[in-house]
Amino acid sequence: MRPLTIDIHRLEYALDNRDASEHYLDLESGEIRAVFPGESPPGVNEKYDVQDDRYLHIEPLGLAQSVAMREAFLFTLHDPNAHAVLSHALQGRKPLRTFDFKLEDFPAARQAWQDYQAVQLREYAITWLHDNGLEPSKR
Repeated sequence: MRPLTIDIHRLEYALDNRDASEHYLDLESGEIRAVFPGESPPGVNEKYDVQDDRYLHIEPLGLAQSVAMREAFLFTLHDPNAHAVLSHALQGRKPLRTFDFKLEDFPAARQAWQDYQAVQLREYAITWLHDNGLEPSKR
């Protein structure tokens, strides 16, 4: 595996991305670039020194993975009221948005979710790096 200095928090954000942007990892610099609708992916407009394999697309977690992470979190939640409300939120039409909205009613559960999510996203990021033949540098 090739060591590369990567902003792991930015990679976590890219993996959890729910907006219209796409993210790419520059395999030379380790920089993570956001590309918004209407913009060209990085490297496409190069006239000279075109390197097709320089930018690696970061595919965000799918809906099923995001819902599964929240369902797994509910097993760690000790507040039965919050558990019932949040579990029901995940069964609806827009489960992620509804979950986040309902979470605002339970400050302790919201903090527990943020802590849980940070750990899970870090694990997803490390797994994504390894799956792509990369490893974060040990700085």
